[in-house]
Amino acid sequence: MWGWDVVGGSAAQRWRDVAPLVALTVPVLAGAGLWFAGQRGAADVCWAATTAVTLLVTLRWLVQSLRRHRIGVDVIATLALVTSLLVGEYLAGAVVALMLASGHTLERYAQGRATRDLHELLARAPRRARRRGPDGDIQDVDVNDIRKDDRLLVGPGEVVPVDGFAEDAATLDESAVTGESQAIERRAGDRLASGVVNAGAAFGLRVASVAAESTYAGIVRLAEEANAEKAPLVRLADRYSAAFVPFTLILAGIAWAVSGQFVRAVAVLVVATPCPLLLATPIAIVAGLSRAARRGVLVRNGGSLELLGRARTLLVDKTGTLTAGRPEMARVLTAPGGDGDELLRMAASVEQLSSHVLAAAIVRAAKDRSSRLVAPTEVTEEPGQGVSGRVDGRLVRVGQHGGDVPDWAARARQQAEEDGLSTVWVGLDGVLAGAVLLRDPVRPDAKDTVRRLRQAGFQRVIMVTGDRPEVAERVARAVGVDDVVARCSPHEKVARVRTESDRAVTVMVGDGINDAPALATAGVGVALGATGATASADVADAVLSVDRLDRLADAVEIARRSRTIAAQSAGVGMGLAVVAMIAAAFGLLPPVAGAFLQEGIDVAVILNALRALGSGRTRS
Repeated sequence: MWGWDVVGGSAAQRWRDVAPLVALTVPVLAGAGLWFAGQRGAADVCWAATTAVTLLVTLRWLVQSLRRHRIGVDVIATLALVTSLLVGEYLAGAVVALMLASGHTLERYAQGRATRDLHELLARAPRRARRRGPDGDIQDVDVNDIRKDDRLLVGPGEVVPVDGFAEDAATLDESAVTGESQAIERRAGDRLASGVVNAGAAFGLRVASVAAESTYAGIVRLAEEANAEKAPLVRLADRYSAAFVPFTLILAGIAWAVSGQFVRAVAVLVVATPCPLLLATPIAIVAGLSRAARRGVLVRNGGSLELLGRARTLLVDKTGTLTAGRPEMARVLTAPGGDGDELLRMAASVEQLSSHVLAAAIVRAAKDRSSRLVAPTEVTEEPGQGVSGRVDGRLVRVGQHGGDVPDWAARARQQAEEDGLSTVWVGLDGVLAGAVLLRDPVRPDAKDTVRRLRQAGFQRVIMVTGDRPEVAERVARAVGVDDVVARCSPHEKVARVRTESDRAVTVMVGDGINDAPALATAGVGVALGATGATASADVADAVLSVDRLDRLADAVEIARRSRTIAAQSAGVGMGLAVVAMIAAAFGLLPPVAGAFLQEGIDVAVILNALRALGSGRTRS
C-alpha cells in the first residue's frame, strides 16, 4: 500500500511494515503535547505537516486509479485531507492520516501471516542429495543433477529431496507438507513425496521424478503464486465504492448548501474516508489463504479462494480421489492344482523392478505374507502390457493377457469384473498359471467429506470417471454422490465441467494427468498434489499437499468463512460510516470527532477481518 513488498519475516522487515504508522504517530503525539502545553500554533504545524505528507500518498493512489480508468474511494481520502487543510481542521486531517497508516499496518500484518508458510517452505527446500554410485560409493550431488531411477540415501533428519519409492522401511515426519504432526511409518515400495523429513534410520530411495517435477517443487511454485492478489470480492467492494463516492459528494454538497457551513461538508468527507475499511476485504481473503495453507491446502490466489467460497457444484474424479489410488490385493487365483503363495512370490519377484502402481501393490502383498523374494534376471517391461523375467530359472510374465483363456480364467475374469477388481495375469514358462486380483478401496474419509461439503453449501456432487459403470456405481453408493458419469474420457470431463459451470460456480477435484484439462476448465480446479501428479497440480487453482480428502472440506469451510467475514466487515463498516456521515451532515459530528469515530469504525472492521486467521470450525 505504501510501496513496500513483503519479503520476509525479519525484524528489519517488521520495522519497515510499521514505519509509516510510527512516522505519522510521532508528529501527531508531538502536536498533542504542544497543544496541552499551550503551544497551539506549533501543534497545528505538526498536524498540518502530517496531513500534507499523507496527502501526497493519496494523490499517488488517485493518479493510479485514474490511469486504470477507475474512480474509487481514493478521491474521498484525498478530498478529506485537502478540505481539512483548507478549513484549518489540522487535527482531523492528522487523524485521517493515522487511520490510513493503521490500515496499512494491519494489512502488512495479515500479509506477513499469510506468507510465513511460504517462507518456511522455501527455507527448507532441499538443495543437495546423496546418490549411490555404480560401485556403491556415496556422492554428494545437486538435486537438479538427480535423474529418474537414481538410487539415493536419505539420512536421519534429512529432507527427502525428490519423489521416489522407499527401498527400506522408513519413519517420516510429514508435518511440513501435510500438516500431520505424528510420525508416519512407510514400508519398502511405498511412494514417498519430496519435502518430508526422515525421522528414523537412514533408508534408500529410488527416484521416481526429477527435482523440478517432484511434489515439493510443485507446492513451492504454487505457494509463490498464492499471494494477496485482488479477489473478485475486492472488486465487488470497488463497485460499491462507485455508488458510495457520488453519494458522499452529494451528501457533503447538500450539507454545505443547506447549512452554509463548509465545515459540515468537511466532516462528511472525513467520516466517509473508508480506505482501511475496504482493506478489510483483502485482509480477510489473505487471512483465509494463510489458514488454508496451515491445513495443507495451497490456494493459488485470493480470487480462487473467493470462488471456492461461493461454489455450488462439485465434480470429483474417482480413482485416487474418492478411492485411495493405492491398490490392495484382494485374492490370488491359480490354475487347477496351483500354489497361490508360490505364484504370488514369483510375480512379486519380477515386479520389484517395475514402477507401475499395480506392481507395487503385488510386492507389498507378497512381503506381507513374508514371501522370500529374489532378484530377477533378464527383466524386460513393455509399457501397458506387463513385465517378464526369470525367477529361479523359470520365465515369469506378469501383466495383461490377450487372446483366448481357459475356462477357469474366464470365470475368474467375469467374477473380477462383477466385484470391481483389477486382474493381473501371471504366466509361467509361457503357460497362463493364475491371476492376482486387486481392489482400489474407497477412502475412509470420502463419505464424511461429501457430507461436510453438502453442509458447506454444495448442492450437487458428481463423480466423473473413466472406469466401468458397475465399479463407478458401487463407489458412488458408498460415498453418496448425486450423479455418476462413467467411461468418461478427458474430453468428456471437460465438456461436463463446462455444462455444470453454466449453471453455477463449479469445483473440479482430481489427481491424474487425465484430470488436468478439466481442472483448468473449472471455476476452481483442486489437485491432490500428495500423489505426485505434477501435470494436474500445475494447472490447478488449489493443491491438497496432504493425501487426505477431508482437507478439501476444510478448505471450502475456510473459504466460505473468509468470504463471509470479508462481506460482513465491509458491509457493517460502510453502514456505520453512512450513519456517521448523516450525523455529520446535520452538524452533530465536527470533523475532529468524526475522524476519531471513523478511525474506531475502520480499526474495528479490520480487526474483525483478521478473525479469518482463526481456526473457525475446521477439524484437526
